[in-house]
Amino acid sequence: MLRQNEPDLLPPVAADAPDGLPMPRRIWAIIAVSFGTSLFVLDGSVANVALPTIARDLAVSNSAVTNVVTVYQLVLVMVLLPFSSVGDRIGHRTLYQLGQMIFLVASAVTLFVPNFTWLLIARAVQALGAGMALSVSAAILRSTYPAKSLGSAMGINSVIVASSAALAPTLGGFVVQHFAWQWVFFAGAPLAALSLLVGRSLPDPIRRCERAPERLSGLWSALTILLLIGGMQWATHAKDHWTGIIIMLTGVFSAVLLVQRERGRSHPVVPVDLLANPVLGLSALAAVAAFVASGSLMISLPFRFEQGFGYAPDQVGLLLLPFPLTMLFVAPAAGWLSDRVAATKLGVTGLAIAITGLLLLATLGGNPGAFAICWRLSLTALGFGLFFAPNSRLLIGRAPKERAAAAGGMLSTSRLLGQTLGAAMIGLLLAGGLGMGPTPLMMSSVMAFVAACCCILRYVTVRRNHTARGDD
Repeated sequence: MLRQNEPDLLPPVAADAPDGLPMPRRIWAIIAVSFGTSLFVLDGSVANVALPTIARDLAVSNSAVTNVVTVYQLVLVMVLLPFSSVGDRIGHRTLYQLGQMIFLVASAVTLFVPNFTWLLIARAVQALGAGMALSVSAAILRSTYPAKSLGSAMGINSVIVASSAALAPTLGGFVVQHFAWQWVFFAGAPLAALSLLVGRSLPDPIRRCERAPERLSGLWSALTILLLIGGMQWATHAKDHWTGIIIMLTGVFSAVLLVQRERGRSHPVVPVDLLANPVLGLSALAAVAAFVASGSLMISLPFRFEQGFGYAPDQVGLLLLPFPLTMLFVAPAAGWLSDRVAATKLGVTGLAIAITGLLLLATLGGNPGAFAICWRLSLTALGFGLFFAPNSRLLIGRAPKERAAAAGGMLSTSRLLGQTLGAAMIGLLLAGGLGMGPTPLMMSSVMAFVAACCCILRYVTVRRNHTARGDD
């Protein structure tokens, strides 16, 4: 029998809690959010298969070409928290649709980039638009679905994410094989147009606060992320590694000062009030570690498959397909289970499975067949799928309603920060000549273990607090 009072299950929903949008408007709103979610997931993943081809055509190194992914993710991470605060002032729907329009224009520009520098600039503008929309997407979901169905809602959203991720490598491989690689960056544009067409069904753009804009905190948080990730990229790609290290240390110092400033604010841009909660803080930390593990996996495998094992780009796309395809089936089940089973039980079990799959991938022989690759990827995806949906539901559902956008920004930041760090680490390994072997997969295994430790610590900490208050 399941214990409903376990500390990492959500408390019962109050009788007077908001019940989402009425039908059939809710259906159209879900469609709009689904197209938007698909758009950003597709654009964030579709370029992975194209990286070796871009490196060859634009005459850049393998380590440098990972900046196509890293710059996109870096800008996303930089703007998520500031724009989640902006969304509270101008309305979540307004910011969501403005971001989609910027993304749509930038996607068209990518078709005409003349060199690698302009490609990175166009990707940065794409990321700006995507970040504006993603910063409030979780808050929109929470307002769209009935409060009692939050777990199932996260499961449905995970299906959309998994479906888009399943399409991305196959679509990317097909485009690179048969068209100019520039078209991979335009693949999500039709979804942006469709989302905008039905976007009027989204929750009304209500301003949740009238406070003055937090320009200083927003710019400071973006600069801090730039220093941290940019310093890592500098250390990875430049000859002067010490400059990059100094930049990273400056970012650490800036983060400490920023957190101290934000602690005294009622609605901080950096959600230190949410991070101070053991459930939210440890869930966010676990998410970062797990996304480092899964993100570095999906960045490193195309290089190993194409340049290490000799597969063609379209074959690489098909070989990567089992990972998102397995997530497609696991995510909704994990979301449904998260309404009934403690997130720690699901998450730790899943991460143990993921670690097993990663270690099996690391021990692949020199000329593995498709089946040997695919079942290992499916096993790894099964593990990650059991972790992501319950952890996300816990993080979003535990946050106060008035801090829904901040919690959503924190969730998206955790995901993208993890993926960005993963891409940067793979770039570092490629630059050091270690990117083709088992080292990236071993690194992913370590990060998955860190995520599992965070889940266990979260459970122990909250259980201890409950016991001290006499809740048991």
